[in-house]
Amino acid sequence: MTVDDTGSGTGNPASDGEPGRTAGSVADTAAARVARTETHVRVDAQDRTDAQGRRTDAQARGDASVRVDAQADESGDDPLALRLEQLILGAERRYTPFQAARSAGVSVELATRFWRAMGFADIGQAKALTEADVLALRRLAGLVEAGLLSEAMAIQVARSTGQTTARLAEWQIDSFLEGLTEPPEPGMTRTEVTYPLVELLLPELEEFLVYVWRRQLAAATGRVVQAADDEEMVDRRLAVGFADLVGFTRLTRRMEEEELGELVEAFETTAADLVAARGGRLVKTLGDEVLYAADDAGVAAEIALRLIETMANDETMPELRVGIAFGTVTTRMGDVFGTTVNLASRLTSIAPKDAVLVDGAFAEEITRTGDAPASEAAAAEAAAAAEKEGEEPPLYRFTLQPMWQRAVRGLGVVEPWLLSRRDS
Repeated sequence: MTVDDTGSGTGNPASDGEPGRTAGSVADTAAARVARTETHVRVDAQDRTDAQGRRTDAQARGDASVRVDAQADESGDDPLALRLEQLILGAERRYTPFQAARSAGVSVELATRFWRAMGFADIGQAKALTEADVLALRRLAGLVEAGLLSEAMAIQVARSTGQTTARLAEWQIDSFLEGLTEPPEPGMTRTEVTYPLVELLLPELEEFLVYVWRRQLAAATGRVVQAADDEEMVDRRLAVGFADLVGFTRLTRRMEEEELGELVEAFETTAADLVAARGGRLVKTLGDEVLYAADDAGVAAEIALRLIETMANDETMPELRVGIAFGTVTTRMGDVFGTTVNLASRLTSIAPKDAVLVDGAFAEEITRTGDAPASEAAAAEAAAAAEKEGEEPPLYRFTLQPMWQRAVRGLGVVEPWLLSRRDS
């Protein structure tokens, strides 16, 4: 029997009557047709599902839009502002303060104290709170019930968090979103740009905020656990420095508001970078003045002189003066208080232009650590003794010059010292 006789050759007609087609190729063709049909069915089904999903999403957005418009009519708020609020908070307004407190299982009085501590105005019995507000109340109250925080401490947590994030949010809106929401094309309004922009930025900024907070929390915890004893955790010995722009009040009368704002921002940015880079901590900025602290007197001295040198090399900046004091400091809610802080402020007010004044305690500390000699005579004696022994003379980073005693308001008579770099 030849190959053609088996029906598998090219000479026999296919069983489905198509010339030149074999049974095997017909079977393959039929299977392919079935597969294509099933694929088309699945695609059509998926298309219908997707279309249904799009219709459902569109309907949900439409329903939400209707609810927002209704809420806006009821409250008198701008509809776009309400949509942005819902986008940022991730929830709609559902509760009055009384309802939120009851849902969270706390008293209205405590809920009001938390709300005010976070920096928000009383809202009466307006339906303006969300599930997120209820959850926040439950968490704070739960920490108190578990004994992890006292009620007073929970209020402090709310206040410190509210104050810090309020400033951050204002800065982001004023300096960040305002520039980015400029309409990219003629005819577009800022409102048409703001919503999608916030929608894109929100998750990224939220994750970055949590990352930075964790980093800062780790650094602060490290400083606390290294304290010598429990008492030092709250009342610590620190070097506190104030840096103040000279003649700032006159500048405010002479410069345009935008120029003045740029100058202040440049000063604060430069100061923050220098303080952080040298190992200090920027406590706060006050426009023309910055307050910083450092555990080490030498670090505080280096920061002060770097600030003076950096600002002196910038022709757009006015002169700078710095005052530093060393001693016990009380820390609360990220700020510092006490006589040491007040003394540093007073020293700044009497410091010469482009100079650093320090108090006697700071001078003693920087001498004790070997960063500065007690006097030029002492430095000469130490150098002579080292030379006699065939050793290297001590290397000092700074020098101290005693100044005339001054009566300082509220602090009595102090003897300031002029701090400068040592040439050799």
